[in-house]
Amino acid sequence: MDRALPTTPPIFADVQDVIDRLAETGYLADKGTATAVFLADRLDKPLLIEGPAGVGKTELARAVSQTSGAELVRLQCYEGVDESRALYEWNHAKQILRIQSAGANAAAGESWDETKADVFSEEFLLSRPLLTAIRRDDPTVLLVDEVDKADVEIEGLLLEVLSDFAVTVPELGTITATRKPFAVLTSNATRELSEALKRRCLFLHLDFPDADLERRILASRVPELPDAIAEQLVRTVRVLRGMQLKKVPSVAETIDWGRTLLALGLDTLDDSAVRTTLGVILKHQSDQLRAAAELRLN
Repeated sequence: MDRALPTTPPIFADVQDVIDRLAETGYLADKGTATAVFLADRLDKPLLIEGPAGVGKTELARAVSQTSGAELVRLQCYEGVDESRALYEWNHAKQILRIQSAGANAAAGESWDETKADVFSEEFLLSRPLLTAIRRDDPTVLLVDEVDKADVEIEGLLLEVLSDFAVTVPELGTITATRKPFAVLTSNATRELSEALKRRCLFLHLDFPDADLERRILASRVPELPDAIAEQLVRTVRVLRGMQLKKVPSVAETIDWGRTLLALGLDTLDDSAVRTTLGVILKHQSDQLRAAAELRLN
């Protein structure tokens, strides 16, 4: 069973409160997304968000952090990330200097046991994201980003941390959270996560927004963009996402495209405008060539 921690005051009053408060940060959430966030908050469980790159998984964690006034502590996962990068490590350079200093002071009667106890003290501990989140007394959002990119061994570490929100440092003992962070894990589904990790979490699948929601997002982030151009832009982006591309446009790139059209003073998204600005949303030459051919821009 999970170790009992002090009760953390809930962030949100109800699902509508999630929708309203996230909207204040610029994040427009549908009811399903807002319900998952509310339940993760109310049930005090980590939220695993899965979906293609660019749908707003990381932005959702940032929005929760912003609206709750919590510090965002982020562990960016990648192939080869290990416990020392995720949890903690010792400041070896500083420890060596301390040992050398002790050697110089040996004549003063300082023993090795005293030196050893000193170099494995708080002063020499380098706290990484997981330990940092556990030790914070203030409201915290812990974001474990792109967990599917990490090696399987990291999942075992996450299971331990998400189970008890406690970490054992052999030289210092067990460090237990005094305030449980709001934990968000994101995955692009490049590999299957373990069932044990999934059981620890609530699950939310995020996909690209429908046309109406993407228009609202665009209007929120680029309010100066005329409605007619926004309509053309969203329609074109949805066509591009239906192509067999290496990397389909993200919501952030839709926003960038809107800002690009404004910066260029364009009043319509005609073939010429699409052709000259395609690099804003498609970052592979093969994707640009495919899009130009299928959109008949040549």
